[in-house]
Amino acid sequence: MSTNKGYTVVSDPDTSAKALAKERPVSPKFAREVAAMVRGMKVSDAQAALEGVINKETPVRLGRYNKRVSHKAGVGPGRYPVKASKAILDTINSAASNADYKGLDSANMAITTITVARGQVFPGHKPRAQGRATEWNQDTVNIEVVISEVE
Repeated sequence: MSTNKGYTVVSDPDTSAKALAKERPVSPKFAREVAAMVRGMKVSDAQAALEGVINKETPVRLGRYNKRVSHKAGVGPGRYPVKASKAILDTINSAASNADYKGLDSANMAITTITVARGQVFPGHKPRAQGRATEWNQDTVNIEVVISEVE
């Protein structure tokens, strides 16, 4: 029996903490770009950067999904994906509080793994379209964050 419980990476439980957010109603494309922005950052720096995106002060560079996107100063093609930033910030805060609960110093930790995967389409409900013109299809995202102590 696996003790990984849905995580994609195995980490040392003595020096790391992790959090998993399932089926968040967020755009997978924006979530991917926001995750790329904070990957490898210290937890405090990532929290500050995501707060800047939520306040529409710091743009997120769009690397892949950037057709017809206006450029932002110093970033290139970018936008302010507020909903995706809030979801990822909640997950990072959850991992940081898990680290505090384990007795680790969350201020001295960095994001070693952040993974975004598509979830189910509108989970927990049967499909609506039985002769209807529109479907109730909404993209969802599974977000996984692992933070580890840095030297």
